[in-house]
Amino acid sequence: MSVQTYTPAAFHRQAHEALENPQIRANFRKAMDGLMSKRRDSFDDWDLETLRELGASIRLRALAKLPDLLERLEANCQANGIRVHWAEDGEQACRIIRELCEAREATSVIKGKSMVSEEMHLNAHLEAAGIAALESDLGEYLVQLNEQTPSHIIMPAIHLNTDEIAGIMHDKTGIERTRDVDAMTAAARLQLRERFMAADVGVSGVNFAVAETGTLCLVENEGNGRMTTTVPPVHIAVTGIEKVVEHLRDVAPLYSLLTRSATGQHVTTYFNMISGPRRPGEHDGPEEVHLVLVDNGRSNIYQDDQLLDTLRCIRCGACMNHCPVYTRVGGHSYGTTYPGPIGSILMPHLEGLESTRDLPTASSLCGACGEVCPVKIPIPDLLVRLRRESVGEGRGNVRGAGVKRSRKELAAWKGWQWLATHPGLWRSGTAMAGRLRGLTPAHLGPWTDYRTAPKPAKTTLHGLLKQRRARQAAEEKDA
Repeated sequence: MSVQTYTPAAFHRQAHEALENPQIRANFRKAMDGLMSKRRDSFDDWDLETLRELGASIRLRALAKLPDLLERLEANCQANGIRVHWAEDGEQACRIIRELCEAREATSVIKGKSMVSEEMHLNAHLEAAGIAALESDLGEYLVQLNEQTPSHIIMPAIHLNTDEIAGIMHDKTGIERTRDVDAMTAAARLQLRERFMAADVGVSGVNFAVAETGTLCLVENEGNGRMTTTVPPVHIAVTGIEKVVEHLRDVAPLYSLLTRSATGQHVTTYFNMISGPRRPGEHDGPEEVHLVLVDNGRSNIYQDDQLLDTLRCIRCGACMNHCPVYTRVGGHSYGTTYPGPIGSILMPHLEGLESTRDLPTASSLCGACGEVCPVKIPIPDLLVRLRRESVGEGRGNVRGAGVKRSRKELAAWKGWQWLATHPGLWRSGTAMAGRLRGLTPAHLGPWTDYRTAPKPAKTTLHGLLKQRRARQAAEEKDA
């Protein structure tokens, strides 16, 4: 699979190419309309705003206690027999996983869906070391066969229609060309089942890591996650440090918000709770379980009172499904691991504003992303903040802030800033443009003033991560 590298020029070119491609436009329009409708229906008879308040409070409480919760998670995971590894960046995380594979003389890895592994470019790293890595999520499998990267964080192959999928399956796997979705799914599962049984190592993501119990929760619909984490003799879970929650009881409301916001489901087909390797007397499960906690710029986000709200995200993709920009150009136009509104506020931290400065401007600021975010991330506010950072008018807390721009770019930014500071003109313009396509929400949501949780202790996370990485290095040296 090729590794995407973001450049501003590529973003503009790819966005225009997508806008001129009627097939991509049709694929996304059909998919997004369906997802928006399912989400809306799934919250019938629910007090949605109260549930969102609860979800936001849970995430903010976890962030406020993040250093302590990470230590508790490590202690309880180790008590359960899960080995915990700390990675400062994606490169170190890849090296840890590669070394774990090499320690078992592994030549094949089967992977469940994991956006952090995409962020790290793990597949390319393993393949360079002679270790074959195969995606087992059906959408990821199709994307990998087609030598692409995911275009959505929940539905990786959402940019493909049935005919395109049929062509990929026929050309890459040799099955008879058919438009029968069930037949294609059955063929893919048959092919993957053999790889599950032969894999030396299984790699998965983590939706929620519970500090109280040392439990790793995995949400999925296809059963590939359960196969990935139980059939191979070694299971390696990889996650960003922000995925930790304090209590097991915190998972239920977040799970309810995640499934409904992502796919409109009340529950997913599978909800896995991983609490350790196979115990004596048990007949299945891995012999080893490892958890790799990845920083990769997250502790830098954590230092800023406003930008840390980015870390609330539970990766549901609702902001993408409702974004008038994303739904017209698709995920590949962004050229980044995380596309859409969440990508526009996260990727500048991971890649630096010098190369991602145009992502925060890839938004109409209509407010739809903030309206639908299940944990009330104030995405519009953060987009404006990052726009300021990109021209040197912010606090300078983002890598690459204040990059030089041409006079033309600065003039355009000043004009945009002036319009945004005149609410009457702004509302008139966006309402007229948005409502022509049915995009503008009926009202601007309550995200703008949402600040209820205690502020985190800013200086502790960097120290904790440094301490843990030093201890890990000493243990490896002694071994």
